[in-house]
Amino acid sequence: MMNNFIQIIQRQYLRIFLNVLLLMFFLFQIAGFVPLAFIDQLENLAYDYRLVLTMPNTVDKRIIIVDIDEKSLAEVGRWPWGRNHVARLLDELFNYYQVAIVGFDVVFAEPDESSGLKILEKLADGEFTDIPEFRKRVEDLRQTLDFDQLFADSLSGKPVIMGYYFNTSGEGAGTLRSGVLPAPVLAKDDFRGKRIDIPEAIGYGANLQLFQNSALGGGHFNPSIDADGIVRRIPLLYEYEGQYYEALSLAMVRAIHNVDRIEPVFVESDMLSKADYSGLEWIRLGHLKIPVDEHVQVLIPYRGRQQSFHYVSASDVLQGRLEPAVLKDAVVLVGTSAPGLFDLRATPMQNKYPGVEIHANLIAGLLDQVIKEKPPYTAGAEFVLMLLSGLILSILIPCVSPLWANIIFAIITVLLIVFNLSMWQFASLVLPVASLLVMLLGMYLLNMTFGFFVERRGKRQITGLFGQYIPPELVDELSANPEACSMDAENREMTVLFSDVRGFTTLSEGLSPKDLSRLMNEFLTPMTRIIHQNRGTIDKYMGDAIMAFWGAPLEDAGHARHALDTGMAMLESLNALREEFRARGWPEIRIGIGINTGEMSVGNMGSEFRMAYTVMGDAVNLGSRLEGLTKVYGVGMIVSESTRTAVPDYTYRELDRVRVKGKDEPVTIYEPVALVTEITRSELDEIKLYKLALKYYLDQNWDMAELQLLNLQKQFPARKLYQVYVERVQEFRVNPPAAHWDGVYTHTSK
Repeated sequence: MMNNFIQIIQRQYLRIFLNVLLLMFFLFQIAGFVPLAFIDQLENLAYDYRLVLTMPNTVDKRIIIVDIDEKSLAEVGRWPWGRNHVARLLDELFNYYQVAIVGFDVVFAEPDESSGLKILEKLADGEFTDIPEFRKRVEDLRQTLDFDQLFADSLSGKPVIMGYYFNTSGEGAGTLRSGVLPAPVLAKDDFRGKRIDIPEAIGYGANLQLFQNSALGGGHFNPSIDADGIVRRIPLLYEYEGQYYEALSLAMVRAIHNVDRIEPVFVESDMLSKADYSGLEWIRLGHLKIPVDEHVQVLIPYRGRQQSFHYVSASDVLQGRLEPAVLKDAVVLVGTSAPGLFDLRATPMQNKYPGVEIHANLIAGLLDQVIKEKPPYTAGAEFVLMLLSGLILSILIPCVSPLWANIIFAIITVLLIVFNLSMWQFASLVLPVASLLVMLLGMYLLNMTFGFFVERRGKRQITGLFGQYIPPELVDELSANPEACSMDAENREMTVLFSDVRGFTTLSEGLSPKDLSRLMNEFLTPMTRIIHQNRGTIDKYMGDAIMAFWGAPLEDAGHARHALDTGMAMLESLNALREEFRARGWPEIRIGIGINTGEMSVGNMGSEFRMAYTVMGDAVNLGSRLEGLTKVYGVGMIVSESTRTAVPDYTYRELDRVRVKGKDEPVTIYEPVALVTEITRSELDEIKLYKLALKYYLDQNWDMAELQLLNLQKQFPARKLYQVYVERVQEFRVNPPAAHWDGVYTHTSK
């Protein structure tokens, strides 16, 4: 078996080489030497499919989104609202509804002058400077008209996280610095001097200092937008002027757990120290561990489509229209879903998704510790999986049939997908899968295409070699299993058939060349069809004669039975042809068939000028002699004893024991009469009487033999066989054979 496997590999070396070449290409792609943008796009799609397939699609009631929606804009007015409304909103949330914490997904970057306080102060310092009562009235109104101070007072002492954004690119972004940033959570020294690839900002848009100083903290709400425009990650940290600032979601979770600072967690390894890899894989937040990628980004654990969190209208909060239990102890995010306020993002679930709900998803994921991990070493796992599966397929697929190739491809693909989904679902590990699947598809197409063209070429070669000899069905079998055939000469046990038209010379003299050609075509076509239907190989046409054999080029365990079935079908078909020929005015055709089974040499034989796939040997010659003897005994077919032994399903009439020309060893010859299951009672009775006559003949009891034969001849006058034996009996009476005669009759002609 091992030798066969090695031989197959040697034959398929080109396909194996191409498979390995394709595998190396994708391994280089994983290593980063051959970047392919479409692989990254497919990886994103694969991530989205896994996310959508496994997300819980439930509503998290712990986090409430106070929505500045269309209803709120209609009732309160267009955004931005006066800070007095925002202050009242905050007071309602904490004092009446008793929420746990509030985060703002909006920025308060400019002073609110909508109250008219500045105009009054200008009048007090100008036209009405001489009216002390006016200035006093302005000072009395300041507490109610200084909306910014009202909002700052409302922020003071409450667990409120202010939101802001960073600028990373764009014209003039480097000079945009509005408001004031909160205190950074980390400095460069906190990363132990290691180079961390954290997004770097060149500007920001933050809240007024009055608000930020009054609030508990702040966090940026910048998402990370992939090349396809989809938001799948949020950077937990942004770097600005050497300091690191946290995301809004992280700041809120840190406030919920009352944690003063975050701590980067590094994986220590001698191997990692030699690689271009910092080892940062986690951010520790008290007892929580947050997995991050090489850019300190976190994958957003989306729960489902929009409305995966409870939304309440900001105007309903302001008007006290909600039951207090709805918001009690809730984590609140204030944001907007109104399309006109431009905070809608494209996500894996839908193209228009409120940005505030993105932060809600991340907060829930951080609290529940369900963040998916995608550390840099997953590329190494992808490399190993691809190397193993690719090598298995590269070596195994060329060595099996197309059916098994498809089964193996399907099994490996399903196993890899199931393993990937298992890692996703049960280990929260995001293993890359796009390169693997594309490699599998590429290798599948390569092998199927290669196999198709090689098979077509092999089939053309086999058709060229054997198409003139064998039926298309056998050509297909040879194409599917080309190693089963060989043009080299070899010895095999096979069966050969010869057929010849009786009196062809006389027949041809009465026909024109055109009619003779048509007659032979009409005769040879159905005869050849019968041979092909029984898996026979046409050796040659010799004028009116046909030579065919069974057992090559494909081995055939039933070669003798197939040959004998063919001979019987040819004789039966000839009866129908006679009627057709008679209707056309053509002479009747009679044929003789000789069949022999034995050891023969088969292969491509001939000269340097012409070669032919044929059979040779004594067994072949005997088959030809048997065909010639059909004229002597007046039968349609003669088979040898070896064929009779190989096909016991037929009832035979023993014709004679003869020594044919060119062969010293005597052979017993038979005429097949019918299948054992189909022979008639009259045929059996005739054979029984004939056997008795033959016994008298072999015992040299000429009188009894002659009596029996004459009775048979009288009953069956068309049977020439009985006339042959009557003549022999009469001859042996005059010239008796030797005393120890073995019953063999020697024929001196072919």
